[in-house]
Amino acid sequence: MSVVSGPGGSGRTAAGAPHVLDNPALAALTGPHARFAERRGRVLRYPVDVSPWLALPDEPDARDWADVAALAGPGAEVALPGFRGEVPEGWEITFRVDGVQFVDDGLAAAPDPQAVRLGPADVPEMLDLVARTQPGPFLPRTVELGTYLGIRRDGALIAMAGERLHPPGWTEISAVCTDPAFRGEGLATRLILAVAHGIRERGETPFLHTSAGNSTAIRLYESLGFRLRRRTAFVAARVPQRLTDGRAAVPVP
Repeated sequence: MSVVSGPGGSGRTAAGAPHVLDNPALAALTGPHARFAERRGRVLRYPVDVSPWLALPDEPDARDWADVAALAGPGAEVALPGFRGEVPEGWEITFRVDGVQFVDDGLAAAPDPQAVRLGPADVPEMLDLVARTQPGPFLPRTVELGTYLGIRRDGALIAMAGERLHPPGWTEISAVCTDPAFRGEGLATRLILAVAHGIRERGETPFLHTSAGNSTAIRLYESLGFRLRRRTAFVAARVPQRLTDGRAAVPVP
């Protein structure tokens, strides 16, 4: 089955089947990020210190929700990127924000001479920058998901961006953030284009997500050459103490 892909692609297969970007966490965990996958049945997730994302099948059933409960444990909060259905009885939606997904449609991607590769030794500074700027989830091992680049001034990390979800043929740009004292200098733009350059060099296509209400970020992404592909949602739900059949939601070892 052929797929319309790359910059300007429709985002659907030729026969109208779902595209990998419709469920990017599942596509990543069954593809290039399979080494991270913790699985039960048809449900997969990243280790909790790598990413909060959990991947459901496209049409989850009661068995799938039981497997989510078994993976996460009673009372745990699980992140369900892109989920737009209804959670089962007894589950509590704890977070829901409308989002948008953008794909590369002509980025002027280029390396940046001041951008440096960040790694495990830089994680304390990365976590500090994320805590002060709130770009989205970034955990102690998130840096393992792909290439992260940063810009330093006088030795201090003042801006960064990197790679998160990795469906086949695509890589998500994420954790784009700049120290408030250095905003307005175009650092985020430079890092986005530098990360995109590395993705393109692998023969893949950059994409990213943001809140539908983040008009500043949306204007930036559109000005750089990203195109809106689809509307999505960022959802989190809490596992009940007991499932609807009366079984305890006991986590697997």
